[in-house]
Amino acid sequence: MDWTVRELEVFVAAVDTGSFTDAALLLHVSQASVSRTVAALERALGDHLLRRVPRGCEPTAFGLQLLPHARRVLAEASRFSEVVRSRHGLVRLGYAWSALGRHTAPLQRRWAREHPEVGLELVRFNSPTSGLAEGRCDVAIVRRPVDDRRYGSFVVGLERRLVAFASDDVLWARRRQVTMAGIAGRTVVIDPRTGTTGPDLWQGAATLPTFVESTDVDSWLDAIAAGRGVGTTAQATADHHPRPGVTYRPIKDGPRIAVRLVWLRDARPAGLDELVHTVTELYATP
Repeated sequence: MDWTVRELEVFVAAVDTGSFTDAALLLHVSQASVSRTVAALERALGDHLLRRVPRGCEPTAFGLQLLPHARRVLAEASRFSEVVRSRHGLVRLGYAWSALGRHTAPLQRRWAREHPEVGLELVRFNSPTSGLAEGRCDVAIVRRPVDDRRYGSFVVGLERRLVAFASDDVLWARRRQVTMAGIAGRTVVIDPRTGTTGPDLWQGAATLPTFVESTDVDSWLDAIAAGRGVGTTAQATADHHPRPGVTYRPIKDGPRIAVRLVWLRDARPAGLDELVHTVTELYATP
């Protein structure tokens, strides 16, 4: 049989996202490319791995049997790539939405000045681990807890939680801040894979918002600008993604958002300690 790492990557992405469309968005390819790649893998293996369902796709019994082995192969391929990258003196820093907000450019300038022998490359990848699990980066910026058994992590800073709404919103256009209870009466746009907003923010509240899903920060902003709903997000989003037609305001009682640097426990990248130290110092600067 003849299969490739890329085919396994597409198969795992389809399982994790639950649809060929979302897998295509995750991998930045067309849906047709995902379909062709999965079909080629199934031909090579001689059996079906995925079945179509009304809301996307799900693994067959054979697909479920193959899945953990595919993940191990991808993890080993990622480690192999890590060894090659480390020889070239490059640290890839992944992020899903907003990198480090206002600290992004200062980090890049300071790193180039203090560590000229090690390059720092920012990589945007919309997945729960900002591309780390997929092998797209060496260290990831995340704003949600991760699996401590697989990943090492360090909280480098805290960010204010903001609300984003259409600038012509008749209810909030003149407001300087809002409350979590006030947001509960609105439709809230969320990214369930990488965002920091979900029902748990209103745990115990009498009213929950109505949630509408988006796929990444761009579709999130588009929906809010069009008045389809409002959103809550970290301060970094406002810094990194100012958008005409979208207004950001503080949430008076909104819980702070922890910013973490994350890495694979068994593939600690070169330059990690220096990166953690530098980013922590930037967040500590008023």
